[in-house]
Amino acid sequence: MYEPIRTKSVHTTAGESGTIPHRSREEELDIQLAGHLAALLAVTDELGDGEGGEQIARQVARLRGAPPARHAALSGASPEALHRKAHALAGRALLVAASRADTSAAILAATRMDTHTAALTAAP
Repeated sequence: MYEPIRTKSVHTTAGESGTIPHRSREEELDIQLAGHLAALLAVTDELGDGEGGEQIARQVARLRGAPPARHAALSGASPEALHRKAHALAGRALLVAASRADTSAAILAATRMDTHTAALTAAP
């Protein structure tokens, strides 16, 4: 009634595990953390915070193995909007840093969150 399958299944990967590149969880978290910090760096540079930018750039360089590209592209957003965006980005970076147990990045992210919270509460 049914004809037996005579060809190899396309879903079988037995014996082919070396052909597909895989990254470890740590590598994926490093990439994600570096991305969040790079986005935070762009907003920090737009706000004109040189010292904060340098701290973030050092962390991005540590994670990526190369210094980050920095540019002075201005979005034209208000300082309040930029501080809110930076606070959210620092929060995301803090979550990923905590997930991968990266103490230095977590401390930096928490410090940046505090900085932007202070700037938002000081704004009229």
